[in-house]
Amino acid sequence: MALQLNIKDKFNKELPADPLLTNTRRQVRNACFSYVTPKKPSKPELVHFSEEMIKTIGLKESPNSKEFLDVVTGNSVLADSHPYAMCYGGHQFGHWAGQLGDGRAINLAEVEHEGKNWALQLKGAGETPYSRSADGLAVLRSSIREYLCSEAMFHLGIPTTRALSLALSGDQVLRDIMYDGNPAYEKGAIVCRVAPSFVRFGSFEILAAQEDKKTLKVLVDHIIKHHYAHLGDPSKGTYLKFFKEVAVRSMKMVIDWQRVGFVHGVMNTDNMSILGLTIDYGPYGWLEDYDLGWTPNTTDRANKRYRYGTQPQIVLWNLLQLANALFPLIEEAALLQEILKEYQEEVEVAYHDMMRSKLGLIENESEDLKLISELESVLQLAETDMTIFFRLLAQLKRDGFSSGLELIKDSFYKPEEITANIAAKWTDWFEKYGKRLQKETKTDDERKQRMNTVNPKYVLRNYMAQLAIDAAEEGDYAILDELFTLLKEPYGEQPAHEKWFAKRPEWARHKVGCSMLSCSS
Repeated sequence: MALQLNIKDKFNKELPADPLLTNTRRQVRNACFSYVTPKKPSKPELVHFSEEMIKTIGLKESPNSKEFLDVVTGNSVLADSHPYAMCYGGHQFGHWAGQLGDGRAINLAEVEHEGKNWALQLKGAGETPYSRSADGLAVLRSSIREYLCSEAMFHLGIPTTRALSLALSGDQVLRDIMYDGNPAYEKGAIVCRVAPSFVRFGSFEILAAQEDKKTLKVLVDHIIKHHYAHLGDPSKGTYLKFFKEVAVRSMKMVIDWQRVGFVHGVMNTDNMSILGLTIDYGPYGWLEDYDLGWTPNTTDRANKRYRYGTQPQIVLWNLLQLANALFPLIEEAALLQEILKEYQEEVEVAYHDMMRSKLGLIENESEDLKLISELESVLQLAETDMTIFFRLLAQLKRDGFSSGLELIKDSFYKPEEITANIAAKWTDWFEKYGKRLQKETKTDDERKQRMNTVNPKYVLRNYMAQLAIDAAEEGDYAILDELFTLLKEPYGEQPAHEKWFAKRPEWARHKVGCSMLSCSS
């Protein structure tokens, strides 16, 4: 029996398709997608699924059924659906890369449930016309990382794509994990991910680069109609409002990344969602040591373009590329430039408001910016765990700032680094912070409660994901399941899971998958 879902395809019904139906590598023009059929896996096996997402898309059948397994591994196609791969371009590491497209992602269908639209997409289900020289497949290692992190981000309150299921394909996939000439076979896997739309900045860039204004307008109008309908009917004014809202959504997303210490690792324009969602979980990482210059991506290790501290500015750069793509529909550069200028001003305010919330400050005082700046400086004097520091800081009593350094001592990776000079700087900061807290009207307990709603106790540290990966490679999914459950309540105390509220272990400092990641990750 086929799965019963309320399929309401829009993207592949309302937008122009690539007329060629063969699955061959090619340059595509005057089209937003190409039809493609997923590759049948040799021996599919369901590893994990999200009960929450099962309900969200309105699936009534058991996810343990063969029918479900077949659909989420590409072994069968949903009735009345026509799978496809999207065409898009992008700027990669600051350079125009031309056509890119869904090289290892295949969109199955769009589903409507309780007034919401959900696109189902398989990642790792085989080649598409956009795969270039790649095989279109994914491995268990990278699939676990995407499956866990997308759900972790959602429960942290950060806009993101979601994950429906994780499955093994039964095939072996050749990968060179560190691009060092040492490829090896790994277990193939497929993630079924879910989002209102998987359209990205690059979807517009490719059409502008091809000077295909007609298709560009059709795509923009489609996105506004289905995802920004409140902006009104298509017009120059609506396109400007659309760009402004994309800028605001993208800003909110990246400020949330900074809040929890998430580093995307590869913020190319083809990895920027037009809905302001975190998308494409590749060589991401979680800031452990509070290092503004850290990036988890080995490909970016030399220039550190996508390091933690520059993420808000990279969003601005990417928005500039989107503005260039939308220009043919607006034809007034000054109007687009004004929105970009507003982003520059608003992102600075948003960042400081976010940092105030992390410090438990409600009132907006003149000394706050200096207090925040000095904290950022002192945090970098010695290797200090970001997540643990802010969680411990919430316990500070306003009249106990003299013991602040003792309170946060467990956040230091190397306590011996806290020299007398560094200790004096910390003491000075705590004194200023304590005086600032005197201006707050909330009690210590109320402030702690507020801080604990924005400073998570549990995040998906890379070593945690690697432990789940190592066990899963041996057929043991207990850690995967434990982390999946843990990360549903990242702000809760969860005493039973206290072992995960800990600094990165020393063995993970230089381990592949924990500190060093590539786009193959």
